[in-house]
Amino acid sequence: MAMFETKEQVLEKVMKLDKPLCPHCNKEMNLWESPPFAFSDGLGWDSPYLFVCFNDECPCYLEGWKNLMDNYAQHASYRCIQSPNSTSFDLMPVFSEVGGTGQIIDEEVMAAEEALKESIKKGFSVLAECYVSRDAISVVRMLMDATEPNRVRIKAAEMTGDLAEVEVIDLLNNHRFGNEKLQETVNKAIETIHERHFTRECPFCAEIIKKRAKVCKHCNKDVAGV
Repeated sequence: MAMFETKEQVLEKVMKLDKPLCPHCNKEMNLWESPPFAFSDGLGWDSPYLFVCFNDECPCYLEGWKNLMDNYAQHASYRCIQSPNSTSFDLMPVFSEVGGTGQIIDEEVMAAEEALKESIKKGFSVLAECYVSRDAISVVRMLMDATEPNRVRIKAAEMTGDLAEVEVIDLLNNHRFGNEKLQETVNKAIETIHERHFTRECPFCAEIIKKRAKVCKHCNKDVAGV
């Protein structure tokens, strides 16, 4: 019995194939994501991804408008398609000039998404090593690095709360992270650091003092009960 393949696995395999040339215009066909429904005449899809010719100068597409109007009184045309599971070509009806274009797969976008996934995977791996070695400095460095993926920075913020010393609080307080979720996680990390070290910030001068302090050692203000 063949193993079930996910859409991601199928896409990975299809993207490695050479794109076929349309037999009607000899132009390279586009990789296209099949919609989750079949044609009205019962034609289904044998793959979640197909190759489709979106050349607007293709004779098949140009002649299709007149053919379908003359024979069926339909404002529609055809796009040439090929399944990655077949060597033969077929036709797919489209009902406007932009019909189907929304499912064209932009390979540059796909490549960027794959690069992001790899960057996240690498970032999590580095953070895991830092956690085992209690390397708070590297964790904070990754948190502050705007080139790291946001998911990695959020994880680094969580770990900062568990690993960092009070000295890092000023650095975190004086930086705006530009992302609401990340900023919330950083704020929570600051609270965790204070809890771990039994400290707080003076309500008058914002310097770090002991949680039970009655007088701030920095500004000499009475902070008992404040």
